[in-house]
Amino acid sequence: MFTVLSWIVVSFSGYLLILAIYRLYFHPLSSYPGPILAKITDWYSVYHAWKGDRHLEFWRCPIVRFGPNSLSFNTNTALKTIYGHRANVQKSQFYSVFPPTKDTFNTHSSISKPSHARKRRVLSHAFSDGAIKSMEKYILGNVRTFCARLGETQGEKGWGKPQNMADWCNYLTFDVMGDLCFGKAFEMLEHEENRHVIDLIGNAAHMHLILGTNPMIKTLGLNKVLFRKIYNMRMQYMAYSKAQAGERTKVGLETDRKDFFYYLLNARDPETGKGFTGPELWGESNLLIIAGSDTTSTALASAFFYLTHNPRTLQKLTAEVRSTFSEVEEIVSGPVLNSCTYLRAVIDEGMRLSPPVGGVLPREVLAGGIDIDGVHVPEGIVVGTPHYALHHHPAYFPAPFTFRPERWVAESSGDVTKDSVALAQSAFCPFSVGPRGCIGKGLAYAELMESLARVVFMYDMKLADGMSVGEGSLDAEWGRQRKEEYQLKDSFTSLKDGPYVQFRDRAVEKTG
Repeated sequence: MFTVLSWIVVSFSGYLLILAIYRLYFHPLSSYPGPILAKITDWYSVYHAWKGDRHLEFWRCPIVRFGPNSLSFNTNTALKTIYGHRANVQKSQFYSVFPPTKDTFNTHSSISKPSHARKRRVLSHAFSDGAIKSMEKYILGNVRTFCARLGETQGEKGWGKPQNMADWCNYLTFDVMGDLCFGKAFEMLEHEENRHVIDLIGNAAHMHLILGTNPMIKTLGLNKVLFRKIYNMRMQYMAYSKAQAGERTKVGLETDRKDFFYYLLNARDPETGKGFTGPELWGESNLLIIAGSDTTSTALASAFFYLTHNPRTLQKLTAEVRSTFSEVEEIVSGPVLNSCTYLRAVIDEGMRLSPPVGGVLPREVLAGGIDIDGVHVPEGIVVGTPHYALHHHPAYFPAPFTFRPERWVAESSGDVTKDSVALAQSAFCPFSVGPRGCIGKGLAYAELMESLARVVFMYDMKLADGMSVGEGSLDAEWGRQRKEEYQLKDSFTSLKDGPYVQFRDRAVEKTG
């Protein structure tokens, strides 16, 4: 028995040694730079996915072999080539771990291009300008509550208690998504009962990232052993999202609003005449809750972080908003709000520095290969352009770690031209680009601009004294030393904490 076991161990060890030698020296990608362990095994990416610094790993090398069969390209030309409409790629097996049940894919996780196109056509109606405008009253209802809660408990000189903006931005965007998706707010802004779901969402996304970097983990069931806590919280989230989808499905089309589920329930396949199945509705529910809340909340929290760490920028934004509007209820989506170019620049600069999805969206090269930045990449190789790394590339963003909204406004200073703005925009991808780009981009901007503009109009704000939550520090790992950079944990979307901000009704300053 011992002899047989020894033979198995020796044979397996020999196989691993030969495989490692092949991947290091004879593999088609052997000449590309990258950490040695990353060239040998995908477990290197699994480790950094679990640790939450995978976005920083991509930033550390401009072109890197981040897995045995995976390449990262950090250029604006690669971004267009890989994610453009005619790219000879498809979503990689990274997305195969997302479905709640076997063979049930949502708009985000559909690898099949025809399947994705069908599902996206349905959701495009829900995310049209007209549909968003018809639902704006529900967005504004939650934004009003958000603003009111921030200004509660006025203390010394009118300043309120420190508020953790990561939490409050989560509550806002989750409540908005509840209204828009399921026809009801989850009332996180007002009540604590449902707030635990935020942690479930974050862990579900984190589990997706870990499994996506090495799908074999899910195939072998290792996630239940190696990442038990994250796995259990993901399953709790799955049950929660299934319950929300089930409750909304029971209501059917008899509703006072055309929420997202109205369009999903009303959709019919043009060839078969069939609608979405129960598992498909559940799958879309999973997507909408995470994609519609977690990412937008990160963008909004980032804006608060950078504004409170850059008082001059906050002063300039405040002047723009308060000179544009005379009453807070004038702040609604439309041409006037869109004319606040500095407001939009602040939001974009926050997403540039701390993108809600900081890692890479992997694509698998199809038959015939693809040419990226003069390099021919063969079929079967996974490629991608990481958002955080590209957003900090000095060729596109001079002083890449400096918060400077002016870089988005042509002629705002001597070194900002139409060409420099266009160059920056060519490398800006917080919503990704191409046919798989975020369908909710318009909704996200409407929510972000209304929320931030109303808060700035109503309140003065400052970073809470002595509070450094969300900042980098000198004793942190490489890439997290910058004090004035909002630190995110890469969980496919992002986990975050802080900043702690105090608010004061602007009328107090006038009377004081």
